[in-house]
Amino acid sequence: MTRRKALRALLVGAVGLAGGAGWRCKRGSIGSGETKRLGSGGGIRLERQATGSEVWQVTGGAYEQSNIYSEVPYCSRDSRTFVYERRNSSLPSGNQTEFVAVEVGTWKQHVLDTASGTSGCAISRDGVFYYLKQVDPQTLDLLRVDLSDGMPQRVHRLIGGPWTWSLGTVSSDGRYYVRGKRLHNEWKMFGILLVDLRTGEEKIIDKDPYIWNAHPQFEPGVSDQVMIQHNRGGQLDETGKIIRSTGPEGATLYLLSVPEGRRTTLQVGTPYTTPVTGHEAWIGDTREVLLTVRASGAYSSPNGNLLGVRAGGPARVVASSYRFNHVGMSRDGRFFCCDDWQGTCKLVIGSVQTGRTGVVCESRTSMGSAQNTHAHPYLTPDLKWVIFNSDRSGFPHIHAASVPEGMIEALSKA
Repeated sequence: MTRRKALRALLVGAVGLAGGAGWRCKRGSIGSGETKRLGSGGGIRLERQATGSEVWQVTGGAYEQSNIYSEVPYCSRDSRTFVYERRNSSLPSGNQTEFVAVEVGTWKQHVLDTASGTSGCAISRDGVFYYLKQVDPQTLDLLRVDLSDGMPQRVHRLIGGPWTWSLGTVSSDGRYYVRGKRLHNEWKMFGILLVDLRTGEEKIIDKDPYIWNAHPQFEPGVSDQVMIQHNRGGQLDETGKIIRSTGPEGATLYLLSVPEGRRTTLQVGTPYTTPVTGHEAWIGDTREVLLTVRASGAYSSPNGNLLGVRAGGPARVVASSYRFNHVGMSRDGRFFCCDDWQGTCKLVIGSVQTGRTGVVCESRTSMGSAQNTHAHPYLTPDLKWVIFNSDRSGFPHIHAASVPEGMIEALSKA
């Protein structure tokens, strides 16, 4: 399997404003060129579910498409726009991913730009989206765009590689960007690349044979730490094909200090808990991490497999009663959004303070092998919508479900 095929297997389909502002990508600029409108009033209202949630199908074309991922909302700071990604094979080789901006509520869509893929892309806490465009086989440009005004600008040029396929992350002050890098031609050693966007300096701050899917995430407060997923015992062949995602010890998480690269272990995964699923997110500024672990034994669904953990202490159960899988955190750090990995794949939100949960809707996705059949739900920053994937129609599409009236207030009550 080629690196490109490996990436597609793991990240299949896995991104005008009200008032008429539109996306100001000028002809010949770094952006995609002239604004493309994909429909004057896109979106199909599917139903109002028993919970009171209105469910909309946002996309309609037969593209490989995904809402990118779920740990953080891929939304503008004002919640008026979110971005998804789709693969367009008619585009020139190297930049066949389109990032598409969607106006929440009207579901009007605009092609924001083309890109090399979703690997390495990131979004800041204030809704600035970062992504990569291929210049030539050895060169990538890192661009950023504020989703509130749509003006892409190049901020760094990455030369060399080769790269890993996991997402990137950016510090809260916009100074540092982090992504994974392959350090061995036969997929045997990997590194964490830290880029100082102020000075242009690049350096590897960590190396390990088991961080090929490092899933780096900056702590969203002072951003002096990056969370890393450690797929202990995982193995790839010389072409990048996964032989096994982990060994018998399973995955865990650790923190890296920035810019030094000192490791701090977290007490999750064997021997502390059942193995980490690989789905995790920071809980706002609390310096606590939200994650799911394998739902078995002491962490079976009735007991709770949604955990919180801080450096230096044991994990705590945040919520129970569902088989939690993918994890998303609201921008304000108060509410989580997860998919219930069974049955109709309910989308569940809850309070990290009270542990109270509520079902927004049934996603009715198949939870198949392709990543865009996984719901990957996240809350918009205003806590009014859940954006998710579903192939309930027989083909994967981006969907949106309204948060039922009064649910957020009810979850906040002790």
